[in-house]
Amino acid sequence: MSNAQISESASIDSQELELVTQELANEKNQFRAARLQKLKNLLESGIKPFPSAFKKTHEIQDVIKSYGHLENDQETKDSVTVAGRIRSSRNNGMFIDLHDTHGKIQIFSHKNYSPEEVMQLVKPLDIGDHIGVTGYVRRTPRGELTINAQEVTFLGKALLPLPEKYHGLSDIETRYRQRYLDLIMSEESRNTLRKRSAITSAIRQYLIEDGFLEVETPMLHPIAGGALAKPFTTHHNALEMDLFLRIAPELYLKKLIVGGLSDKIFELNRCFRNEGVSTRHNPEFTQVELYQAYADYNDVMNLTESMISQVAEKVLGKTSVEFSEGKVIEFKAPWRRASMCALIEEETNVDFNTIPTADEAIAAAKALGVQVKEGTPWGKVVEAVFEEKVEELLIQPTHVTELPLDISPLAKKHPTDSRLTERFETYVNGWEIANGFSELNDPIDQRKRFETQVCDKEGGDDEAHDMDEDFITALEYGLPPTGGLGVGIDRLTMLLTASPSIRDVIAFPAMKAK
Repeated sequence: MSNAQISESASIDSQELELVTQELANEKNQFRAARLQKLKNLLESGIKPFPSAFKKTHEIQDVIKSYGHLENDQETKDSVTVAGRIRSSRNNGMFIDLHDTHGKIQIFSHKNYSPEEVMQLVKPLDIGDHIGVTGYVRRTPRGELTINAQEVTFLGKALLPLPEKYHGLSDIETRYRQRYLDLIMSEESRNTLRKRSAITSAIRQYLIEDGFLEVETPMLHPIAGGALAKPFTTHHNALEMDLFLRIAPELYLKKLIVGGLSDKIFELNRCFRNEGVSTRHNPEFTQVELYQAYADYNDVMNLTESMISQVAEKVLGKTSVEFSEGKVIEFKAPWRRASMCALIEEETNVDFNTIPTADEAIAAAKALGVQVKEGTPWGKVVEAVFEEKVEELLIQPTHVTELPLDISPLAKKHPTDSRLTERFETYVNGWEIANGFSELNDPIDQRKRFETQVCDKEGGDDEAHDMDEDFITALEYGLPPTGGLGVGIDRLTMLLTASPSIRDVIAFPAMKAK
C-alpha cells in the first residue's frame, strides 16, 4: 500500500469495523461474505478501503499513447500514477488488468520489483475493486505494456462479483435495470452513450454557430400544450394547483419569439408523455426544439437536412450508417420530399386528395384493410392509412409533407388545400425523427382550432389540446412568420449508433417494476 494510505490509516475506524462485522454475521451469500471478510481484514489492518480522493498523473490511454514506442523487453525509469477498476487478476495478483474509462493496462507486482507492502496488498484484491497504482513503465518480452507497481492504494472495495468476463451480461433486462453493470462489462454500451453525448453537443454547436440562442422554459405546465399527447400530472402544494409535466416546449418558445428575445431560439429539452412503452417509445425523452422567425417549413426542412448530415459527419466521420442486415442509410442532403397523400397513393393506388368527405375516406380506408372508427375526421383517416401502409417503408431520409389539418392544430394551412397544412414529418428507417411546420400566427384561427380540440377532448380524445388563453393573447401581440422544428434525440441516436431499441441509447430507461 502507499505511504499516503498508511498515514491516513494510523488508527482503526472502530465504528466502520463494527458495521462490517455485523453485516458479515448476517450475510448468507458465500461470495459476498468472502468479500466482506476481506473488507473486514483491511479495516483491521488500518487500511481505509474507501478514501476520499486520489491524485493521478496519467489516464491509462495517455500512458499507452506516450509509451507506445517501447520495444519488447524495454524498461524505463519513468514513474506514472494511474487508477481504475481491476478486471482480471492472475497468479495471486502478480498480473492485474486495470481498466479506467478509456483504456486498459497491465499491472505487474513481483518481489523483485515491488515493495513487500505492495505484495501483501495485491493478494487479497478482487475483480471489481478500484485501486491506484504508482510504478515504472515497461514493455514485457511478450509485448505487453506494463506498470511495475511501486505503490498500490485501495480506492474502493467491490462487495459483489462482476459477471463472468467472457460471457458478459447476457440478460437484456438486467442490462437495462442495472445499467451501471452493463457499462462496466460492455464497451459497446459505453460507446453508444458517449456517442449520444457527442450528438447532443454537435447539435448544440451547429445551432449556436448558425446564430440560434439557447433558452430554457418550464417543465411544469398549468396547461398541457404544444403537442397532441397524454400528459403526466402532478400537484404543487404551495400553489394549490395541479400541473402537467411538459409534453412539448413549443408554446413557451413561440412566446419568446413574440417577445423578440431572438429571431432564432432553441432548447434541448426533456419531455414526458404518458403513453405506451416500446422499442421506439420511452415515457420521458429528449428533443431539440427550435424556432426561426421569417422562415417557413421549407427553410426548416433545409435546416434539418444540413444539421443532421453535419452531426453524422462530425460524430461518425461519415454521413452513412450501416444499420441492420446490410441496410445502409445515407444522411447526405438533399433528402426526398413527398406529400402524405402522394406516398399513400404510391403504395395503394388510392388518392385521398380526391376523396372529399370523411365518410368516403373511411370507406376507402376499410377497403384497404385499415380499420378506423365511424365519425373519424378525414385527416385522421389519412394519418391511419399512412401509418399502416407507408410508414415502415420509408427507410432513407424522407420529409413527409402536407400533413392534414385535423392532426396539426398549430401549423399554417396549406395555401391550395385548406384540409392540409404547411407541415412535415421526417422519417428514417420507418421511424419518425423530426416534426416541423410553418407556425400558425393568426390568433383568430388558432382559437378556432383550440376550440375544435376542446370538443375532441370532451368527446373522449385524451390526447387533444386544451385551450390556452395566454398563448392566444401572446399571438395577439404579434408572432412574425416563423418556422419550427423538433428532432427526437433518442431516435436520432438510435439511427447514428445502429441501435435497435430506444433502451440502448437511454442510460436509465423506464422499466416496469418487478
